[in-house]
Amino acid sequence: MAGQLSSSMLLAVPLAPLAGSAIAGLLGTKFFGNVVGRKVSHTATILGVLIALIISVQTLMAVLDGASFNQDIYTWMTVGTLKLAVGFQIDALSAMMMCVVTSVSLMVHIYTIGYMAEDEGYNRFFSYISLFTFSMLMLVMSNNFLQLFFGWEAVGLVSYLLIGFWYTRPTAIFANMKAFLVNRVGDFGFILGIGLLLAASGSMQYTDVFAQADKLAGMTVPGIGWPLLTAACICLFIGAMGKSAQFPLHVWLPDSMEGPTPISALIHAATMVTAGIFMVSRMSPLFELSDGALSFIIVIGSITALFMGFLGIIQNDIKRVVAYSTLSQLGYMTVALGASAYSVAVFHLMTHAFFKALLFLGAGSVIIGMHHDQDMRNMGGLRKYMPITWLTSLAGSLALIGTPLFSGFYSKDSIIEAVHATNLPGAGFANFAVLAGVFVTAFYSFRMYFLVFHGPERWHTAHGHDSHAHDAHDQKAAAAGHDPHALHDSDAHHEEEHDDHGHHGLAPGQKPHESPWVVTLPLILLAIPSIFIGYFTIEPMLHGDFFKNVIFVGENHTAMETLREEFHSAGAMALHGLQTAPFWLALAGVVTAYYCYMVNPRVPAWFYAKFKFLHTLLDNKYYMDKFNDVVFAGGARAIGSGLWKVGDRGLIDGLLVNGSAKLVGWFSTVTRTFQTGYIYHYAFVMIVGVLATLLWFFPFWRG
Repeated sequence: MAGQLSSSMLLAVPLAPLAGSAIAGLLGTKFFGNVVGRKVSHTATILGVLIALIISVQTLMAVLDGASFNQDIYTWMTVGTLKLAVGFQIDALSAMMMCVVTSVSLMVHIYTIGYMAEDEGYNRFFSYISLFTFSMLMLVMSNNFLQLFFGWEAVGLVSYLLIGFWYTRPTAIFANMKAFLVNRVGDFGFILGIGLLLAASGSMQYTDVFAQADKLAGMTVPGIGWPLLTAACICLFIGAMGKSAQFPLHVWLPDSMEGPTPISALIHAATMVTAGIFMVSRMSPLFELSDGALSFIIVIGSITALFMGFLGIIQNDIKRVVAYSTLSQLGYMTVALGASAYSVAVFHLMTHAFFKALLFLGAGSVIIGMHHDQDMRNMGGLRKYMPITWLTSLAGSLALIGTPLFSGFYSKDSIIEAVHATNLPGAGFANFAVLAGVFVTAFYSFRMYFLVFHGPERWHTAHGHDSHAHDAHDQKAAAAGHDPHALHDSDAHHEEEHDDHGHHGLAPGQKPHESPWVVTLPLILLAIPSIFIGYFTIEPMLHGDFFKNVIFVGENHTAMETLREEFHSAGAMALHGLQTAPFWLALAGVVTAYYCYMVNPRVPAWFYAKFKFLHTLLDNKYYMDKFNDVVFAGGARAIGSGLWKVGDRGLIDGLLVNGSAKLVGWFSTVTRTFQTGYIYHYAFVMIVGVLATLLWFFPFWRG
């Protein structure tokens, strides 16, 4: 069956987006003379991703028919018995990821034509997002740790370029550097994990390492005595904590909103942040043999799912609300990994990719309609001006909160059930976190929905950043239940946004408008899988043979067995979902948001007045940024300053360089006193020298 998948066809999947990126990046930029225009650039990149999507779908169809592929394409070098190669492992997991990455990327490419139409870096942006797609495809198609690490670092590098795309904006430069440095922390753990497995197994091929999993489980780390597999798996997961933004390495993701909205959708929906989830699922034969690593994973995921959701409640920037939603949903996926429900985690990864891309692109459409104003306090009543954006955003929000029959319901409820069925240490807290997170998710999602699309039209009562606008802004903030004097990150972002787009917000007398078709078409196409894909894929992906011989679950981990026993059909699951706690918690969140922001806006203002300390804590993001700045950045500065003062100035300059010079100078000063030019002085020194020599070599004075 392997013959159905050829290496040349599979090579075209990553190389087609790479070719498009090269055309737009080399021939479409000023550096190389801007040989091709905008039309050629976006056509080449879109065509490259379209080719990759078509072949990916064909590959998935072949895999469903029983085909597989695991071969090296190119041998880079051989060191002794160690072979370092580029190769592909195509099975159900990688084929599904290929389809998700390329389909979402294609929607983002088309959307970018409208969103970036007025930007000077149009061709450069298309080059970057196509290169980003290539990097992610190399990651998910890899059959060895070397290529995995290459793709892992490549998506990090391109995300740095994309987050800082508007490089004249200081906040963008800060954000991309922050993302780059935080990911380096995670990647240090990742490469340690790869190194441990390489040292113990002698190979970087997945199949070779997995074949030795039982032997690795009985080994310890030399000189420490820790179980080697547990140490390696935790190190690998630390890499996933960086890429998939898990606590405490989550701090880079909200700031990545400084990049243009299309890349926010691509990074947060289907590519970079899902790399960690994919990697742990691919490594399930190793993680299944370490309950310690699984417990660590489930606790980290629980903290991220719940506490990052709280931060979404107070955000006023529409993109940041969706960003914190991404953090919370990544926490849900991670919890599923810790519960040994890898297929559920990947299932939620897939459904989340579509509805989260839809929400981000919907937010971008709102921003276009509001002339680049991102503050939800300046919106309201947009549903009659932007009907397509309204309906598609509603579909995305319903999928996000887990409404029965929507795609997010099937994956999210499966995670909650899997956590409830597991008995690993930490599962109790995880069960509470994922249930409480349902209410929190519903509340902040529909707070955003109501503030943006319903209620009074607030854009003509506050505009700009002059003193009068601030007064009106304060009145609106109080009416909406916010602290009128609280300065959020989004406010600073808006000041910078003004610099990049010129006119900021709607002018007096202007009204919002629906976005062009290149923006609304991707919204419609993403809304379809956001509603239906969960219904049609839950049975084969979770309870069928889709991941057979791809994802491994140990006999002592029974969460998936429990889910299979309770599952009857997708329709029956939706009907049963109407009677479960998650549905009522989600409904309570929606009703609470409606009451607070549509019926009685004084309620949020009362909560703010009574619990100002809590608002301050959330507004400062649990002080994680300040902690990192004081402890890690401050510690690094202190160490660097100490090394400079003590090591460089004190030891090297002071002792070795200047000290040796002073010693030579002192010795020269002393010896210079004997250089008088008189013969009898030299004769006297010679006699003293001879006498000293005799006394040293012929010590007659000793008797």
